[in-house]
Amino acid sequence: MDEPVDVVAEEELEKELVEEIEETEESLGSEVPEEEDEELEELELEEEDEEEFVEAKRRRKEEDEADEDIVEERFYTIPLSKVWIVPRKKRAPKAARIVRSFVLKHMKVRTEAEGEEEPERVIIDNEVNEKLWSRGIEKPPRKIRVRVVKDKEGVLTVLLAEGD
Repeated sequence: MDEPVDVVAEEELEKELVEEIEETEESLGSEVPEEEDEELEELELEEEDEEEFVEAKRRRKEEDEADEDIVEERFYTIPLSKVWIVPRKKRAPKAARIVRSFVLKHMKVRTEAEGEEEPERVIIDNEVNEKLWSRGIEKPPRKIRVRVVKDKEGVLTVLLAEGD
């Protein structure tokens, strides 16, 4: 056999290392590593079960929130043509106010005083706000399609309609 010297030397080193490992295992005793292996396996199983449990709990929570919170849901196309009457630099903020008043009026939310309305009653989603401001403060859209969701406490959430 014409093997290179390096390969023969590497094989000898591997044999020596294997023998040393076997000797150290014998000196430690065979019971200790097996117990540690069992404990490690149990911990790994517990971690996997825990991860599955957390994922299942998260999914159930999301489903429950979606089902329980929605009392009423409606789709509206809100005309924003009156926004174009105000000065150029005030149009996008005016559009947000028009959306808020439109939703309050059409979802029949009663306020204690007509002039004072609770700011928590209507929540305009960030996507709707971005759509109103998409072309800047001077050129808001002429109309916007929204989905309004009313929850148990009477809070209205204005979301952008799907596909817009």
